[in-house]
Amino acid sequence: MDADRITEKLNILADAAKYDVSCASSGSKRKNENKGLGNASNGICHSYTEDGRCVSLLKILLTNHCIYDCAYCVSRKSNDIKRAAFTVQEVVDLTVNFYRRNYIEGLFLSSGIFKDADYTMERLVRIAKKLRTEHKFNGYIHLKSIPGASDELMQEAGLYADRLSINLEMPTESGLKLLAPDKNRQDMIKPMNYLKKEIIQRTEEKKLFKKAPIFAPAGQSTQMIVGATKENDLEVLNSANYFYKNFSLKRVYYSGYVPVLADNRLPGLNTAVPMVRENRLYQADWLMRFYGFKVHEIVNNDNPSLELDIDPKLAWAIRNLQVFPVDINKADLRLILRIPGIGVQSAHKIVSARQFRKLNWENLKALGVALNRAKYFITCNSSVFEKKDLAGTAIKQFILAESQSKYLKNKQDQLSLF
Repeated sequence: MDADRITEKLNILADAAKYDVSCASSGSKRKNENKGLGNASNGICHSYTEDGRCVSLLKILLTNHCIYDCAYCVSRKSNDIKRAAFTVQEVVDLTVNFYRRNYIEGLFLSSGIFKDADYTMERLVRIAKKLRTEHKFNGYIHLKSIPGASDELMQEAGLYADRLSINLEMPTESGLKLLAPDKNRQDMIKPMNYLKKEIIQRTEEKKLFKKAPIFAPAGQSTQMIVGATKENDLEVLNSANYFYKNFSLKRVYYSGYVPVLADNRLPGLNTAVPMVRENRLYQADWLMRFYGFKVHEIVNNDNPSLELDIDPKLAWAIRNLQVFPVDINKADLRLILRIPGIGVQSAHKIVSARQFRKLNWENLKALGVALNRAKYFITCNSSVFEKKDLAGTAIKQFILAESQSKYLKNKQDQLSLF
């Protein structure tokens, strides 16, 4: 009977947790010592890692009871749903038992708010502490911090969790006031600022003292819901950029609004955010973090929304054709990174390889360059590609046609297997 009760709770609280997307890679390296349980390693996530491994987290809420009435949240207090709550020990036992059965490699734990921030956060911290100290659990732990929690609890959380994250909920403060009037953006900012300072301080201590305790080694992240309010992509990316710069975030996650509740403040129940918009935001985010792009280069007042039919790097290139074609054997790394079809690793390989010889099309292909895109924007030690001087619209049409052709070929290859 007790097992049935736990299973029912698990069904309810795992389903309620699916709307939180910010549980990808950890970036943590927690060593397993004294014959403890598990290891945290790079690439921990609930999907596939870059090297092809499929890894998983136990992703649940501590409770779906909540004192808030946020319009977009399925757990809001006015919603007529079945409520449940785990005890601290139940979450600890589930995590350990699932790990022993090789179901999971770590824990992603969030929660509704029981009665106030500290009351709830204290229970999340106790779970992490029990796993680390009583069970010697060295797997990945991601705690969703509760806005408004005290500095003391945030400090303790950082000692036991690999990553801490606080959801901003909406990209702008005005959007938050509209859909979650009970919440205050400053309650989110305060613990984020505390974590930033603490992580920096503990990192410096670790350099000086080898045995200094690690503190949130995978840093902090946040999540924004996109499409529940009317912010355009320019406002979303400006907000993300602000938090990257001022709070040293590891990641900003973008969650396309899923219409689950009727509310006159929200889009209609049949108005879902296109998955491709969410995808384009992640691509733009990647350009900001790894390719040296500024927000205003990706979106601006004249073009406030990302194009849905092409990726933002290609869109920038087409708007700036005066920069191209680029001589791949002479251009600096910054400019090579801006060429469609060339990723970060390929760009560095190009700069290294051209020290020994002039590169041609075959060399670029061997270095991992996607020539079906890059060939429109570069010259190299080969005959000049005959279509390099096409107008932006024509380039876009050619690339889309080639992408569609490749997609159809892949589909045909898949069908031929059956």
